[in-house]
Amino acid sequence: MMELPPTRAGHIGRALSATAILLFLAMPIVIILVTSFGADGIGTFPPKEYSTRWYEQMAAPGGNWATSIALSSLVAALTTVFSLILGVTAATALARGRLPLHAAVYGLVLAPMLIPQVVIALGLFLFFEPAGMLGSPLAIALGHTVLAAPIAILIMISTLRGIDERLEDAAASMGASRITIARRITFPLATPGLIAAAVFSFITSFDEFFIAQFLSTPDTRTLPVLVFNALQFDVDPTVTAVSAVLIALAILALALVALVRKLGGHRNTQGGVLPVEPLS
Repeated sequence: MMELPPTRAGHIGRALSATAILLFLAMPIVIILVTSFGADGIGTFPPKEYSTRWYEQMAAPGGNWATSIALSSLVAALTTVFSLILGVTAATALARGRLPLHAAVYGLVLAPMLIPQVVIALGLFLFFEPAGMLGSPLAIALGHTVLAAPIAILIMISTLRGIDERLEDAAASMGASRITIARRITFPLATPGLIAAAVFSFITSFDEFFIAQFLSTPDTRTLPVLVFNALQFDVDPTVTAVSAVLIALAILALALVALVRKLGGHRNTQGGVLPVEPLS
């Protein structure tokens, strides 16, 4: 079938359509960012006056917002560690091992991504409540790991499948042990994937609401729970500042992942990842 050459009107139409779609998608983000610098206590858009008072209130030492941000950061850090451990272990078994019922195991690993989060949250509540662990950062982190680990596993599976196994076979033929191969070849080549898995695990935990809501107490509230409580009965403009910070955090996380993958690909093409000295 002969392909018709693009016309000037077609180029203009596609450009206008793409611009309209991007503006529509970016509009809520722009509104939040602009509103967060408003000086009034209602949160109107556009603001009549501009101020940083809501950012100052959010960062006030000892305040509810600062405490919730610290708790969410702790929970997200623990979740990242747990997810990486599970992610590397499960991905190695699924990508390199010969497991019986491989498809069933793979589906079981990905099940938390398909089950509604409120169902998972209820199950975790029924599990941790008799143990008296409600409000514990460890319990919340373990609950978040249920959601973050599948993401880490998918990223690590893709990363491991992208590594040429012949490099590991060559090292093994030269007498390198499994630990040496993993330390000197596999993990350096998988570094971009590890960082991506860590970033997405952290973001997943930091933004998660349902599990944190079920497992939190009045004294231990993560940032999404506090945001929900602040908007449930009143409109607190500090929420716009918190939302702006979360947006910036997500943008920085995506930029970091893109930068690491770009640098990792450059190092691989330049041969800078593999060790030049003899393996031992």
